[in-house]
Amino acid sequence: MLGAIIGDIVGSKYEFNNIRTKVFPLFSKYCFFTDDSVMTLAVAKALLKCKGDYTNLTQVVVQTMQTVGRKYPDSGYGNMFKMWMFSKNPKPYNSFGNGSAMRVSACGILGKTLEEVKYLSKTVTEVSHNHPEGIKGAEAVAVSIYFALHGKTKKYIYEYINKHYYKLDFTLDSIRETYRFNETCQGTVPQALVAFFESKDFEDAIRNAISIGGDSDTVAAITGSIAGAYYGIPSGIMSRAKKYLDKYLLRIVIDFEEVYPHATPMEIKNA
Repeated sequence: MLGAIIGDIVGSKYEFNNIRTKVFPLFSKYCFFTDDSVMTLAVAKALLKCKGDYTNLTQVVVQTMQTVGRKYPDSGYGNMFKMWMFSKNPKPYNSFGNGSAMRVSACGILGKTLEEVKYLSKTVTEVSHNHPEGIKGAEAVAVSIYFALHGKTKKYIYEYINKHYYKLDFTLDSIRETYRFNETCQGTVPQALVAFFESKDFEDAIRNAISIGGDSDTVAAITGSIAGAYYGIPSGIMSRAKKYLDKYLLRIVIDFEEVYPHATPMEIKNA
């Protein structure tokens, strides 16, 4: 989950000022958290509230996303989602925006089985993004995180994604000069996945994601959520990113980490 937040913060200054290089400072005074971090933490908070009983997850996640999101009304929500967030009776609006994929990382962490991960992902997604492509994008990310945390190789994850979700038949070098801003799952999630698959460590994955331009904070958030699960997150990067969160959001991070401490595949194997 922190991987998504880090990707969001690092990518925030480049969302509307794209760069096409991997050489840039990770953090600066111009970085900030966006709606990607807010909604990632809202979903995590909702799942924590359920304490393993997801009978009323739909109601809980809607209430929590609205409660948390309304505290940060100007953090970059799309117009339709912002209307949903402030609605007295919010309904899904057939969205396939990449907001579904950037906020789903906690599902890949909490799910005890692949089937439960898919159930959690679909349930927290379809409250707003109920288009098949929105559900698909979120599930692809959650499943990748689950596999990463449970010791699957990049090759295994890559082949699973190719078979069940997206054909990742391109490289970052092949799209770097032509890729443009895209807020859809189908135009963002494959690129974020390839940024992870081509990476050598967590930081490299974030740099990969931002180097192609586009919706930089969200692409990096999606990439970071998977890379964090696969590689773990360097403590220095983690501590610097947390300084960008306010006390309310940091409290959610702490509460989540107390129940689900950040794990790497090696820690799971040795558990």
